[in-house]
Amino acid sequence: MLQLKRVYEPADAGDGKRILVDRLWPRGISRDAARIDAWLKDIAPSDQLRRWFGHAPEKWEEFRSRYREELREHAPLVEQLRNEADDTTITLLFAARDSDRNNAVVLKQVIESYQKESHV
Repeated sequence: MLQLKRVYEPADAGDGKRILVDRLWPRGISRDAARIDAWLKDIAPSDQLRRWFGHAPEKWEEFRSRYREELREHAPLVEQLRNEADDTTITLLFAARDSDRNNAVVLKQVIESYQKESHV
């Protein structure tokens, strides 16, 4: 099972393995308070893409496309997450205020598409 959660929301038992998928550590939260199990900076959008996007809603579709391209370079990490999500609950953590338009949303979609392809 794969789910999304803002890192600022309280952790709970239903989160399973909590993985931060942002390149930068979230502002104003300590490592203890975040209660993360892993921080996968390398799977986050590049600094250049992150800065270009700036969470501007009008850039969302282009961001999704560009980030999917970047994720192809990290196929082993995506595959690892897919395999883990087959066996346990994984919560992808993000810091963005917009819960509908952020890199974790795209990453989750990519992982789920890998799952569908591998079970065909």
